[in-house]
Amino acid sequence: MKNILKNRRGLSLIELVVTMVILSILAAMVLPTSQISAKRQKEMVLRRNLREIRTAIDEYKKSYDKAIDEKKINVVINKSGYPESLKKLIEGDDFGGLYNYKKRFLRRIPTDPFNPAKPDENEDKLWRLHSYTDDADSTSWGGEDVYDVSSYSDGTAIDGTKYKDW
Repeated sequence: MKNILKNRRGLSLIELVVTMVILSILAAMVLPTSQISAKRQKEMVLRRNLREIRTAIDEYKKSYDKAIDEKKINVVINKSGYPESLKKLIEGDDFGGLYNYKKRFLRRIPTDPFNPAKPDENEDKLWRLHSYTDDADSTSWGGEDVYDVSSYSDGTAIDGTKYKDW
């Protein structure tokens, strides 16, 4: 009897192969799910960053309009009231004395997770910029002001839309 138990201590080759097949199947099921999860996380970051920049642009415009209404600054022909660049949202503005300080709208320019910044890249190259006077389907920035931003990425989102159209 001891002799039979002595030979049964290890695993057989078939048991090892079956275990490896089960682990491979489980890994094959988890890998696509984790890839989609990582893409979904990046999409959430992109949506949040676009919302943050667009909110800052809108707040800048509201402050500009308020300064016009309160006669702190004069109306300038062909000036929309939107910031001249994204950098202006960081630097801030006092709007002709509307505020006793330079009101800043962003601490930093958020990054596009699908179009990471390259070293020494201009802030205006981080996002595709749209001017107030640009056509809705324009792919180039007019340069007068920053009315809206979008991603440079040509990738497709999980829902089938293009990131550049968000």
